[in-house]
Amino acid sequence: MLVNALGVLLALSLWTPDIAWAQAPSTSAQAPRRLLAFGDSLTAGYGLAPEDTFPVKLQARLRADGFKVTVANGGFSGDTTAGGLARVKWVLADRPQYALIEFGANDALRGLDPQLARANLIKILDRMKADGVRALLIGMHAPANWGPDYAKAFDAIYPDLAKQYNVPLYPFFLEGVAFNPALNQPDGLHPNAGGVDVIVARIAPDVEKLLRTKPARP
Repeated sequence: MLVNALGVLLALSLWTPDIAWAQAPSTSAQAPRRLLAFGDSLTAGYGLAPEDTFPVKLQARLRADGFKVTVANGGFSGDTTAGGLARVKWVLADRPQYALIEFGANDALRGLDPQLARANLIKILDRMKADGVRALLIGMHAPANWGPDYAKAFDAIYPDLAKQYNVPLYPFFLEGVAFNPALNQPDGLHPNAGGVDVIVARIAPDVEKLLRTKPARP
C-alpha cells in the first residue's frame, strides 16, 4: 500500500480546514443532513485544489444521487489516530448526524503500535456513539515493510471494531487507487483529482446506505 513513505511524512504540511456547514433552511424538515468526513490528509485533500478534495466531490455525488446532505471537511494532514482522538470533541461541536471515520494511514507508516491505534479508534467510536452520530468506519492497510505480523495486527483493527460496535465498514479507503501512478500525486501517497474520483465512485454506495438510516438526532 503506502510503502517507503516515512521520509515523505516529515514533509507533510499541517493544514487545518475550517469545518463549516452550508446555511440550512429554516425548517428542520427541509434541512440537509449533516455528514462529517473525519480523517487525515486523505480526507483533508493534501496537495489538491479545494474543489478536488474528497468531501467536496463526495457531496456533489451524493446530491446528484438525490441526497440532501452537506459534507464537512474534518480532515487534518499528518493526523494519526491519536490526533483524531484529540480533535473529536471539537469536530462534534458542529453536531454532525453522520460521520466517516478515516484514520490509521499515518500510524501504519510510522510503525506505531497497532494496539494504540485500536485503543484510539475505540475512544473515537465511543464518543461518536455517545453523541448519537451514525458512523461508517473506513479501513486502511499496513505497508509491507513492517512485516507480516505487524500487517496482520494492524489490518485486523477495522473489521474487529466494525463488528464490536455494529457499524458499517468500508474496508480500504484507497481501493482501486493505491499503487496506480496515474491516480496518485508524485509522492505516491496521496490521490490526485482522478484518484479522488475513483474513491468517491467506490465508496458512495456505502455512504448512501448510511444516509438511508434515520439520524439519531435532529
